[in-house]
Amino acid sequence: MEQHLLSAGPLLNEEGSLCEAGYAFSLVKEYDRKAIKGMKSRIKEWDYYYIGNDRYGIALTIDDNSYMDLCSCTILDFENGSYLEQSRMGAFSFGKRNLPPSSGEGVTHYADKAVDLTFEHKDGKRHLFGTWKSFHQKQDLHIDLWLEETTAGKSMVIATPFLKKRHFYYNQKINNLAAKGKATLGEREWDFDGSIGVLDWGRGVWTYSNTWYWSSLSCFQDGHKIGWNLGYGFGDTRAASENMLFVDEEAYKLNDVRFEIPKEGKKDDFLSPWRIVSESGDIDLVFEPILNRHGGANVLLIKSDQNQVFGRFSGQFRLPDGKLIEIKNQTGFAEKVSNRW
Repeated sequence: MEQHLLSAGPLLNEEGSLCEAGYAFSLVKEYDRKAIKGMKSRIKEWDYYYIGNDRYGIALTIDDNSYMDLCSCTILDFENGSYLEQSRMGAFSFGKRNLPPSSGEGVTHYADKAVDLTFEHKDGKRHLFGTWKSFHQKQDLHIDLWLEETTAGKSMVIATPFLKKRHFYYNQKINNLAAKGKATLGEREWDFDGSIGVLDWGRGVWTYSNTWYWSSLSCFQDGHKIGWNLGYGFGDTRAASENMLFVDEEAYKLNDVRFEIPKEGKKDDFLSPWRIVSESGDIDLVFEPILNRHGGANVLLIKSDQNQVFGRFSGQFRLPDGKLIEIKNQTGFAEKVSNRW
């Protein structure tokens, strides 16, 4: 793969296509929803945060997918292999959620009769806060979390075209976000001081049917911060993969990767051990699942089969200089998602 490093400038040209495809270590391209020339119903924008440790985690999402918007929250319990989850969905948002054009600043907000949730980025810190009424057993969930970047401004950024004209995906993943704060539900409390997280920031015009694979991990190990973004499956990725490894303040661009999910008959067996490997042998990971956050829908023209599996990773990465980065039983996730949306 001949990977192309993006230059600074507008994301889209006058025709509404990508000015260039490739990767970067920061959000160098400027996204402007008004520059999109494709079908307005195919515009998809989202902010997704996951913050966790070895015992528990929380996932928060606000989406504006044009024909619908979505807000969701999941609290994951790795000790008991369970989770609590609620989602809210509305029809025909078409940009009314006003998600910011950059991850670098701004406010993402969702509010209805049950939920008031805000993602605010200001003065270099991210504040995730809000209330979800009757989240579980008629008890309200209160969220107050702070996140701070620790990777010296380095992140995974890709601009990926689809084979269909004026369709594209612009994505940033920021690993190793240092967390503090808490979530409370009645008398239950989840303290996230010392935890670590990731932001998945996505903007684009997607084709109707896609299947993708994604794995993310952010952790502290032996006095170092280690994180990665691994995945494939959507769009024309000849200009760049989305694979990147972070070690302390350094970022390393990786090439191919493959998720080997075991089968039970003809179906994927998501809760048996996986392998994530590269043809070069530079990536060799074993993934031991704990729980599958499975979701789906099959309503009219929308069909979704989502399997986000949380578990422990062990294995190694080989850096370009030959140095090995060992991964020792660290908590993260890997997913396979098939959407017709």
